[in-house]
Amino acid sequence: MDKKNITPCPVETTLLLIGSKWKVLILRDLLKGTKRFSELKKSITGVTQKMLTQQLRELESDGIVNRKVYAVVPPKVEYSLTELGQSLHGILKSMEDWGKNYKASQ
Repeated sequence: MDKKNITPCPVETTLLLIGSKWKVLILRDLLKGTKRFSELKKSITGVTQKMLTQQLRELESDGIVNRKVYAVVPPKVEYSLTELGQSLHGILKSMEDWGKNYKASQ
């Protein structure tokens, strides 16, 4: 996210950075450790290759995800969370807990 587009509201800023369905699911998977693109694609039901690529690029651009490319054939690319990305653990854990409680109450 471009710094000039950051809003005064911290909740809105957070939503702008990680608020899409796909980004949250990418973060969920990367909190468990480094993943290759194919592992993320397989784990996130319904995401297209194009959308996954776009969301990963945005997360990388925002400093939340690291992308490491290995000089091998075929190309090998791994994704992991930066320190900033790791700091989202509490938010995602709270979302998980809330979802469990909601499902249990239904």
